Amino acid sequence: MTAKLPFKLAALALPAGILALIAMMVLPIPTVLLDVFFVFNMALSIGVLMAALNATKPLDFSAFPTVLLFATLLRLALNVASTRIVLVNGHEGEGAAGQVIESFGAFLVGGNFAVGLFVFIILLIINLVVITKGAGRVSEVSARFTLDALPGKQMAIDADIAAGLMTAEEAKARRVEVSTEADFYGSMDGASKFVKGDAIAAMLILAVNIIAGIGLGMIGYGMSAGEAAETFITLAVGDALVAQVPALLLSIAAASIVTRVTDASDLVGQIGRQFSNPASWLPVALVLGAIGLIPAMPQMVFLPAAGLAFWLYRTLKRKLDTPVVEAVEDIPDEPQKIAIADVSDHTLVTLEMGYGLVHLVDEVQGAPLVTRITGVRKQLSQGFGFVVPQFRIRDSLELPANEYRVMLGGVELARAEARPDAVLAIDTGEVRSEHGLTGQATVDPSFGCPAMWIAPAQKDHATAEGFLTVAADTVIATHLNQLLQERPDQLLGPEEVRSLLDAVKDRSPGLVEAIHPDPLSLAAVTRMLRALLADGISLAHPVPILSSLALGLQVTKDFDTLVDHIRADLGNWLVGQICPPTQALGVLTLDAELEGAILGGMKDPVTGQPVIEPDCARMIGDAVSAQLAEHPVRGLALIVQPPARRALAALLRQRAPTCLVISIAELPPGQPVEVLAVIGGRQAPPAAPPQLPDASHEKVLAA
Repeated sequence: MTAKLPFKLAALALPAGILALIAMMVLPIPTVLLDVFFVFNMALSIGVLMAALNATKPLDFSAFPTVLLFATLLRLALNVASTRIVLVNGHEGEGAAGQVIESFGAFLVGGNFAVGLFVFIILLIINLVVITKGAGRVSEVSARFTLDALPGKQMAIDADIAAGLMTAEEAKARRVEVSTEADFYGSMDGASKFVKGDAIAAMLILAVNIIAGIGLGMIGYGMSAGEAAETFITLAVGDALVAQVPALLLSIAAASIVTRVTDASDLVGQIGRQFSNPASWLPVALVLGAIGLIPAMPQMVFLPAAGLAFWLYRTLKRKLDTPVVEAVEDIPDEPQKIAIADVSDHTLVTLEMGYGLVHLVDEVQGAPLVTRITGVRKQLSQGFGFVVPQFRIRDSLELPANEYRVMLGGVELARAEARPDAVLAIDTGEVRSEHGLTGQATVDPSFGCPAMWIAPAQKDHATAEGFLTVAADTVIATHLNQLLQERPDQLLGPEEVRSLLDAVKDRSPGLVEAIHPDPLSLAAVTRMLRALLADGISLAHPVPILSSLALGLQVTKDFDTLVDHIRADLGNWLVGQICPPTQALGVLTLDAELEGAILGGMKDPVTGQPVIEPDCARMIGDAVSAQLAEHPVRGLALIVQPPARRALAALLRQRAPTCLVISIAELPPGQPVEVLAVIGGRQAPPAAPPQLPDASHEKVLAA
């Protein structure tokens, strides 16, 4: 209970202060307390000015519009309270209105109320016409430009997320900062009106104090016109100056805030750094010296100023020419201390390179490989439907100079050679045998095509001969892309799934609540989405997938059954990846006896899935590959019974990855099909009609 008490008192401080200000306006207060409030107002204005000058960017003092409101309200309340005391007790002498007002009225203006009146008018003109008007215009323009740039900044954040340049947490913090920036400049546009209104109110209050004071002095207190004018004008001017000095400080603070440019240092450091160029001070010294040599000019002023500017030039130039020696802290070695960062690597994908390839990621030389890999990561993220985790690039002394290897979760996926001083010429099948090129024969690491490393001077010749020529950084990036394209499920983790669910929750909160956290935990959702990715289903459109999952959970919670349910709902999408809806789908089926043998054969004791014998697997793979070779430009689908789909999909994923394996339940009822072959049958059946009725599934399997 005692720990919460300070927070309650802090929460009550602001409402209590506002009530005190209102009470100050309507209730009389002692002159001693009025002096204390005047000093507090002065200290508050100086503190606000210092906070504005020390802020590195405007948002560091985002509470300034509200502080300006309360400071203006305090000053107006003091004006009302001081006006009451001046009019009631002013005839008793200048000290009757308090020591602060008396000091400003007597000392600062020498007791001459006319001088004080002119000084107040000048301060009012500076505050109202120059500083406040300029700050208000800057606030208005800044607010307009900030609001106009808001959509572009939001799109830039989305692009950085897609490119993997920032995490979801960083993007969320950046969006809050952008929104706060727009609110700040909008508030400053309105807060500048407080300063302008305060200046006008100060002028009106001064007029009221002078007119009412002279009238009361002559009518109510029996003073002569001269005595009343001298007494009450002096007090009124002193009161006006007491309020106008803090108002001028706040106006300067407001102008410095809205005219700030975001920088790593405060305003003093920013100005000092930009004035520290010695070339700026030599012309100053020469001009001042030339003016000082004119006989009519005060040489005792200009010549020392010129000497000071020249000394500043010499000092800054000497400091600029002196090399900076960074002190290196001698940190004692502690062999017995081992941090977790020394023994673990939290990066999922790592690209290790030999020392001969390190210059490809050197920022001084443009870092071409970094740009390529950033593009690969963006492309993978767009294809998979989630933000792929960041890659790590590092050198490895274990590798030869021109070799690299790709690691996924600490496991080596592949390694190859890349020559940065040469160009890889790839034979895509259109090259003549008498091409005349010489180089180091090799194999394209991405697609296994014959290739050779040639000199850069032979690039045009190779292109003319039909070779595909690529640089070393493109070879590495393409190889990395090819390896990761085959493993989207291994790149998806709980954090990526959480970000995906959060994005969907912003638009469809009820859909996410129907799935997570009840009945499926984050790990269960991750396992489900990984299985879909392994089956070739992208998460780029998560709403249909999650909707199907939510409906399937109303029927069963079995993992395999849910996957089959989602695939059946996405049947149109699966078939649409290889065949337009207006074209007949090329279909392969298994012979009824062969499919029955697979379903009735051995089972995996862990998963319960059918186990295909090696000879049978080889025969099916060869037959499907032959059909793909016979129909190279047409998408083919192998349609099987639902229990056999997983086993045959795993088989053909290695032998014929371009062939779609779907169950009869996943084939859209209205999809036109054309049976091209029956694998394991004695002869191929005739072509099926272009459009099947609703019972087409059974006819396809019975063919």
